[in-house]
Amino acid sequence: MINITNMTEDKYFSIYDVSKMLKVAYLTVYRWIQAEKLKAYKAGKQYRIKEADLNSFLDEGRRKKSI
Repeated sequence: MINITNMTEDKYFSIYDVSKMLKVAYLTVYRWIQAEKLKAYKAGKQYRIKEADLNSFLDEGRRKKSI
């Protein structure tokens, strides 16, 4: 069950925001979501990526690189 109170405290980004932060194409972020590499929530026709999920995705990438 989703708790609306917690959602207002968390920070969410659009695919566009994430693509600009990571300096990758919009379609790249979309493909990560479709491949279930990056967790996202669909709100109508738009996706929202939670800041904590983005950080987990980036940490996982760093761990794979260091191996």
